Amino acid sequence: MDDAWSMLLIVVESGGWFAPVLFILFHVFRQFVFIPPAVVCIAGGLMFGVVPGIVYSLLGLSGASILFYFLMRQIPEMMNKLSRLKKRLVGRFRDLTVAQVALLRLVPVIHYQLLSFCLYDRKSNFKDFMIASFLANIPFVIFYTIFGEYVGEFSSFTGLFMMMVFLLLAYLLREKITFIKWREFFDRTT
Repeated sequence: MDDAWSMLLIVVESGGWFAPVLFILFHVFRQFVFIPPAVVCIAGGLMFGVVPGIVYSLLGLSGASILFYFLMRQIPEMMNKLSRLKKRLVGRFRDLTVAQVALLRLVPVIHYQLLSFCLYDRKSNFKDFMIASFLANIPFVIFYTIFGEYVGEFSSFTGLFMMMVFLLLAYLLREKITFIKWREFFDRTT
C-alpha cells in the first residue's frame, strides 16, 4: 500500500498543472461513478496539501453543482424522483435552509445529491443556487480535507456523537415558519 501511495504522490508532483485539472474534473464527474465526495476531498487534502486541496475541491464541487443544476433542468424524471425522496425524508411542507444543508453534508450517511436538490428546490435561480451551493460546500470541504485523515481514527462513540451534534444543530437552524397554501393544506390526494 505504501508503494501505491508513493507512486500516486510521484504522479501528482510530476503532473504539474495537469494533476489539479484532472482532480477537479474527477470531482465534477465522480457523481456518475458513485464515489462519495468526502472520499475525494480527503484524497485532495492528502495529495495536494490542505490549502490547495480545499481550493481544488471547492472548484470541483462548484463544477458538480453547475452540472447538477443543468441536469435538473434537462431530466425531469430525476427531478421527480428526488422530489419524492425529499418529501418522504424531509417532509412535504419543509424546506432546508443553506445552514442546515451545510451541516447535514457533514454527516456522511446523508445523500449529497438529495441535499443539492433541497438547495435547488429552494433556490431555482442559477445565481442563487450557485451561491447557496458554494456556501454549503465550504464547511464540508474544510472538514473533510483537514480532518479527513483523522476521521478514520475516531472511535465509534466519537463518530456517533459528532453525527448527533450535527443533526441537533441542523434541527436548531431550521426555518421556524412554514407557509402552506390553502389548496395544498386541504389536498386529500397526498
